[in-house]
This record gives sequence, structure tokens and C-alpha cells, in this order.
Amino acid sequence: MSEPTNAPLLPFLEAVEKGLLVSDGAMGSLLYERGIFVTQNFEQLNVTRPDVVKKIHADYLEAGAQIIQTNTFGANAARLERHGLVGEVRRFNVAGAKIAREVVGNEAYVGGSIGPTGHVPGPDRAHELALARATFVEQAGALAEGGADLLVLETFRHLDELGVAIQAAREGAPKLAIAASVTFDSEGTVADGTGPEDVAQVLRDFGPDIIGVNCGDGPQLSLSMAERMRRVGLPLYVQPNAGLPRNVDGRLLYMATPEYFDVFARRMIQAGARIVGGCCGTTPDHIRWMSRSVRMLGSALAPKTQSNPPYEVKGGHPAHALEPTPLAERSAFAKKVAEKGFVVSVEVNPDPGTSPDSALAAAKMLVDAGVDIVNVADGPRATARMSNLAFCALLLERHGIQPILHVCGRDRNMLGQMAHLLGAHALGIRNLVVITGDPPKVGDYPEATAVYDLDSVGLLHMASRMNRGIDPAGKALRGGKTEFFCATGFEPGAQDLDKEIARLEAKVAAGAELVMTQPVFQQELLDGVLKRIAHLEVPVMVGVLPLLSYKNAEFLHNEVPGMQIPEPIRERMRKVPPGAEARREGIQIAREMLFAVRDRVQGAYLMPPLGKYELALEVLDGLKR
Repeated sequence: MSEPTNAPLLPFLEAVEKGLLVSDGAMGSLLYERGIFVTQNFEQLNVTRPDVVKKIHADYLEAGAQIIQTNTFGANAARLERHGLVGEVRRFNVAGAKIAREVVGNEAYVGGSIGPTGHVPGPDRAHELALARATFVEQAGALAEGGADLLVLETFRHLDELGVAIQAAREGAPKLAIAASVTFDSEGTVADGTGPEDVAQVLRDFGPDIIGVNCGDGPQLSLSMAERMRRVGLPLYVQPNAGLPRNVDGRLLYMATPEYFDVFARRMIQAGARIVGGCCGTTPDHIRWMSRSVRMLGSALAPKTQSNPPYEVKGGHPAHALEPTPLAERSAFAKKVAEKGFVVSVEVNPDPGTSPDSALAAAKMLVDAGVDIVNVADGPRATARMSNLAFCALLLERHGIQPILHVCGRDRNMLGQMAHLLGAHALGIRNLVVITGDPPKVGDYPEATAVYDLDSVGLLHMASRMNRGIDPAGKALRGGKTEFFCATGFEPGAQDLDKEIARLEAKVAAGAELVMTQPVFQQELLDGVLKRIAHLEVPVMVGVLPLLSYKNAEFLHNEVPGMQIPEPIRERMRKVPPGAEARREGIQIAREMLFAVRDRVQGAYLMPPLGKYELALEVLDGLKR
């Protein structure tokens, strides 16, 4: 169990407004997995076996959950009556909230779980709802008495019952925030056939603070429903099942892995979710993976538990730290940036397979034509290629080209990252682009395991400390210090630009000295972003990607994470025939944007699609004056 910290939590709704939160996972399926027989009333465990409930809460807290939901889902009079426990509503709910509060202290929020009565609507629906209202009022009041920070009304299928539950929650616990969550069937409807758009409207009119979707057939369905519910303007709380359960040797097992679940957590956040968590079948391992993503994408709370990566780059500079080498002395590229010259980089990646020859030839062609530097990605789109470190070494060895090495957090643990950077430095590589990296599930090898011991902020911190002669443990590096010039990525078209800018601020604080943006297609977008990040006083290279066709534009916009191509640009590509004419239009779009902003940035970062490096030179023709 974690020791409470002294720092108070933000008020819950303020935390939701400021950033992302990760909720915990399943209670009932985990109790079953840990040996509690299904005929036992799970809510009764709050008074008969509080140790079992506490252990589950503590495991979720240790995994990084920032909302711990009480073991009170079925603690209403209708459900308890089936076990002869109808008089225990207040006792079980107060005990459940107190148990959760005892475990989390002030490290996380306590969500009071309230589930439906389980009644199928009958002929006397008005009487049924009146009884439901009475027990929900009692349950909400008891959860507030026990110390809950919010009420989570979850797994409701009947909208009329959920409306009554929301009203009852307001009456029983008027000071608590309310999250109202529904469960959709495989057809994407609730019990009366209503679809997600209309459900969201109905829920908004009921007056909760947060709406959500939980349970169901798994992450894919929840993602689809969340995308269609987000337009009503309320924060979204998404908690999918770990897929549908399968009967394996007499046990019900859920098959969605934590890694798979994490991919969808990121997509749910991109779809607008402010809180992500799990429902039936999810475990602390699922939440541990999700909490890393929430931390990287903008957690509302400072990490207080092992929701951090398992290894941490220790902060502060000890007395034996050295002064970093001046920027202009680290590499020719760094010198040109330090002197405020306009720089041009083109991304060149080896083809899949054993031969780097064509990519090496392309890099030489580009540099001979006046490109300042080539940069080499680290398994872009989670595809397997020759190590970019090996390719960069070949660029130096065969052509004397000093490249920019991309370093991402996906594939190496902390020790591996340290070895990777030391090896790069020993080979003469001085320029880095530090990113978090695409998860394997988006690439050709979805069964591969992602590591993410360190995200981009942690990696930048590591590299900048190595530039002072310090290793991650705070010890002096033998042989002195490294001389890396560290760039990082930025997405000007991010849906949540405030969060993206806050993330960039953290990267600059950790040591980023240059920003290389994702492709930008409209100068107005870039102008607005440049104004908002001017306070960072860090040079910016604008990303440029010449489109090949309308199909190419649609694929990049809809399928590639972080890529936003405005509708007017896609419409321009749609209007021209595929082939040479479409290619010329793509080049013209890229040139228009780049030439319009060249006086407001310090460089251009070109990403020619599908290895068509000659397109980069066509875009750049006449740029340098």
C-alpha cells in the first residue's frame, strides 16, 4: 500500500479539465480470479473480507490508477435482496468507500461505483423506478459519507433508469461530481435501440458532469461509441471490457492483452476521452500499460506511484556535473542552427531487407544537391528495418555524412537506451531526434512487445545529463561527457493543442534544443502555433510532406497517428487525376506552404513519401536565396 503524500489533490472536475486521468480496472472478475466464488455477494466482502478488497485497490494504485472505484457496484437494495441482504445498503457502501479511501489516502480519487438494479422493465415501470430512486439516494449518500470524491454510475442499459439514478445521486450526494456511463450491445445501441449520438444527447440533458461508455464487447466497440458520443461537449470516461470472455478449462478468461488494450487507450484519448480505465477482465497489468500512456500524453496528476516507468532518470545535477559543450561545437549541423542559418533536413530510411545501398545513394544525392543533413527514423510506424544506428554509421563511413539519429522509447529498456546512446556517440553521431515512438500494434508485427521504460521527456533528460557527464544513476560517466545536439518532435495540428504545447514545454525543460514538427499544410496553422510557443525560444524546423495522390492524402489523414491534413488540401488532391498531375499538385501544395513561412522558421524537415527522394529537391528548388 502506498504511503500518502502531503500534497492535496486538485478538486476532481478541475483535474479532469486540466489533463488526463486513468481509472482502475475490473473488481468482480478479479475477485473471481483470486478465488472468491461467484455465488458469494461481492459487496458483502467490504465487511467480511476487507483485506481482499484492499489488496485489489492497492494493486491498481501501484499500477498507476488515479481513480479507484469502490466495491459497491451491486450494493443497491434490488441486488442485495437476492442475497437476503436488503438492509445492508448503507453499511456496505460506507465500508466500501472507507476501504478505498484508506488505501489511496490523497494519492488518488475515490469513485463511488453505482450499478443498475438489474430489473428488466415490467408493466409497473413507474413503481420500479421509484424504488430504484430510493435505493440510489441511499447508496449515493453512503458513498459520500465514506469519503468518495465522485460517483460513477456505470453499466446502465436503460436510459430511464440512468436518468433516475443521476437525479438520485444529486439528491443523495449534492457535492460530488457524477459520471454517467452506459453499455452498448454489439450493434451499438442501448436496450431501447438508441445509438450513441442520441444517447449522448439524452445523458447531457440528464445533467451529469461526465458521460461515458463501459463494459461491452471490448476496446474496439468502446472506441467506436466514444468517437460518436464526444460531440455533446461533456468530458468522456471510457472503460472497456478486455474483449469477450472465453471458457477455458471451465474458467472464464478475457483475451485482450494489456499491450493491445493500451493501443486502444491511446486511440480513445485521441478520440476525446479525458478518463480511461478498464471494466470486466482487466487487471492491474492492463492499467499499468494504460497509465504509462496517460502519463506521456498529459496526466492531470503528478505521478506518485509506479505509474512512472519502472526506471527513472534521477533529477538534479550533482556537484561533479560538467558544463555542456557549447552548441556550435557539437556538430556542423548544430553550428549552423546556433548561428541561425536556415537548415534543411530530409528523412531517409533504409528499405526493409538486407541492402542499404539505395538509401545510401539517395542520402548522398540529397547532400550533394545542397541538403544540410539527412535524418534516419527509428522503426517508423513500428516496422522492422535495418537498425538506424547501423545505417547512420554507414553514412559516416562511406560518404562522410553526419546524420540525425532518431531515438524512440519503444524498443529498448533504460539500460538499452544508455548503451544505444553511448554506442552512437562512439561512432561519431552527434545529432539526435528524441521521440516516444509508435506502439508495435500499429505496425507489421503487432505481437512485438513495447518497452517504454522512458518516454521522450525521460530520454531527453537522459541525453542532456550525459552531456554533463552524468549517467542515469547520477554517477560520473567514465571518459567525460557526450556532445549530443538534441531535437524533438511536435504536432502543430494536435486535437488538444494545449496538451501538445504543455508536452513540448516539458521536452524543452528536459533538454530539447530544436523542434522538428509533423507535416504542416497550411501556413495559418503554423503561424498560430509559432506565436504560442515563442516563449520557449527554441528554433523550429517545419515538417513538409509532398503528397502523392488523393488516396495518399486520405491514408495519411485517417491512418497515420499524428498526421492531420486539412479538408481543403485533401479536396485539392481529390480534384486532380492520379499520377503525374497529382504528384505535381502535391509538390505545389508543399512549396506554397514552405515558401510562405520560410522567414518565420529556422529550417525545413522534408519527409518524401514512399522513398521518392527526388520530390524533396523539387519542393526545395529556389528556397535558399
